[in-house]
Amino acid sequence: MSKTTFPTVPLGRTGLDITRVGFGAWAAGGGGWAFGWGPQDDDSSIAAMRHAVESGVNWLDTAPVYGLGHSEEVVARALADFAPADRPLVFTKAGFSWDPADRRSSPARVASPTEIRRELEDSLRRLRVERIDLYQLHWPPEDGTALEVYWATFADLRTEGKVRAVGLSNHDVAQLEAAEAIAHVDTLQPPFSAIRRESAEEIAWCAAHGTGVIVYSPMQAGLLTGAFSVERARAIDPDDWRSRDEDFTGDALERNLALTESLVPIADRHGVSTGAVAIAWTLAWSGVSGAIVGARSPEQVDGWVAAAELELTAADLDQIADAVVRTGAGAGPNRP
Repeated sequence: MSKTTFPTVPLGRTGLDITRVGFGAWAAGGGGWAFGWGPQDDDSSIAAMRHAVESGVNWLDTAPVYGLGHSEEVVARALADFAPADRPLVFTKAGFSWDPADRRSSPARVASPTEIRRELEDSLRRLRVERIDLYQLHWPPEDGTALEVYWATFADLRTEGKVRAVGLSNHDVAQLEAAEAIAHVDTLQPPFSAIRRESAEEIAWCAAHGTGVIVYSPMQAGLLTGAFSVERARAIDPDDWRSRDEDFTGDALERNLALTESLVPIADRHGVSTGAVAIAWTLAWSGVSGAIVGARSPEQVDGWVAAAELELTAADLDQIADAVVRTGAGAGPNRP
């Protein structure tokens, strides 16, 4: 099987080296659950994952809640035929519990030690692996479990060798500080894009503490790809969570699309897609190790994979910062 390679960077102090972009398997979970992206063909997801790996991407990010177990099963199918030396790293998460009899209800945020260990065993089975490369808590829990309890459990799993590294997702600086006092936080997974920039403070904390950062939604769920429009937003499938998101309606949508338009000249200068520029913008921030990018097909992978090697110039970053101010899109600092 032919396979290309991309440059890699250390993921914090984990000992793992990752490409600057990784494949996000949220959409591979399909529709029919509270936060799905609408219907998705499994064969298309598998083809997209395999194409990303063959193109040089060396890690995939998934979670049990994506399709209520389905995404992890699709990831396992996609990787089944890769030789051990060609298999990418696999990152997954814990922290959601759902009712199989009511797939449309919102999963509950939970993080008791018993729940975390149960979810890990389920993920190992679905992914068909003996150890998870990176295991993350998806969100701070709402079941009353204290951070000191759930983070100690994650640290124990790392010590026991059931996972290689442990991380937090969607946690703020105060929570990171509390976790670090218990055991080193290997990684953080925050939302981050040229539209949603509020996680800059957490990223700076990670840079100062040797914590790797893999940002999610660097193209803001498709808004920064250059392929979105007001008409397309109005036609989003009701089964797609974006149909209910404020960034995809009204004045916010108009501002977001205006910012996207400002990326086009930069993309033309570099000979890449607008989406690749949006991803490279997140990678220009000190402390960001990599960006998680989703795709429903191999063609969509081709649209963003160039970001793995794209470095924006100071002039590019100035131009984007000016556009952020001019359009009023999103919130947070406008330049690395």
